[in-house]
Amino acid sequence: MATITFLGTGTSQGVPFIGCKCNVCTSPDTRDNRLRASIWVKTENTSIVIDTGPDFRYQMLRAQVPTLDAVVFTHGHKDHVAGLDDVRAFNYWQNSGIDLYADKYTEEVLRREFQYAFNGVQYPGIPVLNIIPITGEPFTIGDVTFQPIHVMHYKLPVYGFRIGNFSYITDANYIAPEEIEKLKGTEILVLNALRHEPHVSHFTLSEAIELAKEIGAAKTYFTHASHQLGLHATLEADLPAGMFMAYDGLHIDIKI
Repeated sequence: MATITFLGTGTSQGVPFIGCKCNVCTSPDTRDNRLRASIWVKTENTSIVIDTGPDFRYQMLRAQVPTLDAVVFTHGHKDHVAGLDDVRAFNYWQNSGIDLYADKYTEEVLRREFQYAFNGVQYPGIPVLNIIPITGEPFTIGDVTFQPIHVMHYKLPVYGFRIGNFSYITDANYIAPEEIEKLKGTEILVLNALRHEPHVSHFTLSEAIELAKEIGAAKTYFTHASHQLGLHATLEADLPAGMFMAYDGLHIDIKI
């Protein structure tokens, strides 16, 4: 068994959106406050985070994450990598490097954005990082096995992941039929649903709902939501049976 904690369920600008006074950004419902998208996968023996966005430090403090064995990256966009430097705290307490699982494109981004950690100069206090390539084949971290799912974020390849009966897809607007087949049989599905209006690189809520019906999971949670999508309570009341809006701090137990 493992527990999934949603560290963030918002889009790249988060919710509230800076300067906005809409009913979502000013909502008193804490479920309408969304940090950048990330999840924490925790078993009795293993602690893994998927993506380290700009809110990573606060997410670690808020969720009280005590240890970190690895970070798995979906892709290299800023809202999914910008907080990586703060793994330094885990370097310090664990006295070890942190393994980063990333595809070739994301590795290039990490080496460019955090060049001081990879240039060979061992400046005191820099993060200690070990990059391990994601090739599309399943890989195991501790007692958790990841099945990569190849999706497209407009023209950018992105990885989603299946972990046992749980599948996590973010930043996608197309999933090829052969990759959808890898998702069939999953019991808990997470899909991005940015807004109602069409978007060049994200599923709309209606598109995500239709895809969720095709995949047929018992429960589907929608994430990576913008303030344009609407209020959490209103959205969830209108969703089909078995479909829900994810929110920051949500915990889900899964089978691995």
